[in-house]
Amino acid sequence: MEKSEPMGISNRRSGTSNKYVDSLKFALYCVSHPVDGFWDLTHEKRGSLQAANTILLLTLVARIASLRYTSFLFMKVYWEGINIFLYIASILFPLSLWVVGNWALTTLFDGKGRLGHVYMATCYALTPYVLVQFPLMIFSNFVTVEEGGFYAVMYMLSRIYSGILIVVAMGQIHEYSAGKNLLFTVASLFA
Repeated sequence: MEKSEPMGISNRRSGTSNKYVDSLKFALYCVSHPVDGFWDLTHEKRGSLQAANTILLLTLVARIASLRYTSFLFMKVYWEGINIFLYIASILFPLSLWVVGNWALTTLFDGKGRLGHVYMATCYALTPYVLVQFPLMIFSNFVTVEEGGFYAVMYMLSRIYSGILIVVAMGQIHEYSAGKNLLFTVASLFA
């Protein structure tokens, strides 16, 4: 009779990478089913900080790549005046202020979310921006100025939908009613 071998390191890594891939795929569910998705993200532990970090990294890459690969018709870039580290900080600093401000404010008023939940949900809410920006960069190089309206609309829709997802996510994480959620979202912006 053969002895069963203990789970090897490669099997553990495979299980970990499957959870990571599943949590990245779950970002698409959050985009298409925001109320259920953001509830499950934290309460059912369907999300992970690693996936949130990946989405944030992809957001940063999309912003930096857009400087280089978006057509000059839609984005004029003066490379001599760009400090890439300040550009990255201009994204990370407001995100950090949002996460800490929202968590601190809602902690005072019976919010249920933890700091990690606020960060994770905010990063997951950036998914539409990432999904739209990469194809939009390519698209911008094949259209004329007259067709640029489509580019501008898609660019703004990705940002607006990400903002809507952030609001929905905060309501689900903190278990607030719609009115209380809007109030604390506006208050968090001032925090």
